[in-house]
Amino acid sequence: MIRFGKTFRTIAASLLIGAAAGAASAETLADTLVSAYENSGLLEQNRALLRAADEDVAIAAAALKPILSWSANASIASPRPVVGGSVFGGGDTRTITTSASLNAEMLLYDFGRSETAIAAQKEVVLATREQLRDIEQQILLRAVTAYLNIKRFSEFVALRDSNVRVITQELRAARDRFEVGEVTRTDVSLAEAALAAARSELASSQGERAQAVEEFIAAVGRPPGALAPVQPAPIEYGLDAAKDFAVRNHPLIRAAQHNIAAAELNIVRAEAAQRPTVRAQGSINFDTDFNSSEQFGISIGGPISQGGALAAQVRQAMAQRDAQRAGLHITVNQIEQQVGNAYALLAVAVASAEASDRQIRASRVAFQGVREEATLGARTTLDVLNAEQDLLDAQANLISAQVDQAIASYNILAALGLLTAEHLNLGVQSYDPAAYYNLVKDAPLGLSDRGRALDRVLEAIGD
Repeated sequence: MIRFGKTFRTIAASLLIGAAAGAASAETLADTLVSAYENSGLLEQNRALLRAADEDVAIAAAALKPILSWSANASIASPRPVVGGSVFGGGDTRTITTSASLNAEMLLYDFGRSETAIAAQKEVVLATREQLRDIEQQILLRAVTAYLNIKRFSEFVALRDSNVRVITQELRAARDRFEVGEVTRTDVSLAEAALAAARSELASSQGERAQAVEEFIAAVGRPPGALAPVQPAPIEYGLDAAKDFAVRNHPLIRAAQHNIAAAELNIVRAEAAQRPTVRAQGSINFDTDFNSSEQFGISIGGPISQGGALAAQVRQAMAQRDAQRAGLHITVNQIEQQVGNAYALLAVAVASAEASDRQIRASRVAFQGVREEATLGARTTLDVLNAEQDLLDAQANLISAQVDQAIASYNILAALGLLTAEHLNLGVQSYDPAAYYNLVKDAPLGLSDRGRALDRVLEAIGD
């Protein structure tokens, strides 16, 4: 269990990032994540790509099934007319010939090439499933970040608005004191400049909040409501244990492992392509008078030379396998770095929140004291404005630290491969990647019961 001391636990337990009033009816982070999951076009796109990968298994499996085909032919032949002969001017002597045939073919043996192709496509399907899981994590992490950034910039707007009101009071007080000769025009001008700067910062924060709202709409699929307070996600691992867990569980690493397995099988498949195949063939032919003839047999054949293409395909498959292995090494390093970065950001955010909390308490006391001393003439208007700015900066730093702390905790979940609807218990109807695969893996015929069931599934998905 990661530990950052008593102060962290206090902050984590009471992290509000906003007012608690009306929290019972406010939109929670879980509500936002549910909407992001259900409204994501990116998820739909990658689910469709997974179904396409499932069909590659069916296409590979079809190579081991009988292949049936038919053909029909009709021709008209007319003899060349001969002048003076009996054909010229005679009756219709055109000949109509028709024929039809029904053909069947089935692969009997190919040294495991087709079975290997099926196994390789299954590994591709498993890799695509893991990639879909990573897409799900990206979507949910984007929604978390969008939610928390709205909280951040909304608090900034409230803080800047309060600062404008405070400096307005200071300006009014400076003008009153100037009227009685207690301060100079310089003090008034300093207050006026500070008020203009505060209004500029307020406008900037309002613009940042507007951009955060647009990002929320893009990430979640709808405008935000009144957002409830957020706590950081619980972290169950220390840094080293987290890296070990991520290497075993992260979907991109699992996808890379399945891609390596598929590449290994493709080498075997390329080698089997150099060997012969055994096929059974048969046909039934019908002529114009519906007389039939049958022909059945077994054929054996294989390549002798294709100009080095088959050997090149084997070497190419080996190179692709090596590339996948290197890709796994790169991915492992990236995920470990991602885990380390997330933990570092969390530690920085926790330390910053602790320091900002202490800074706020000290700055508030200092601001109140400076303002009292200014009324007695012991401090200038500039001193008051500087003390107010110090307090404002400390409050803004605490807001950012709290938001960064929550974002870092969810980044850790994503780096561990745990930022999924299932792990977060969002209560949504999760997409079952095996359901469609189980319907198509054996390449059912379109007119079969399973084929008609597939038609209904696709119609429902289209609707």
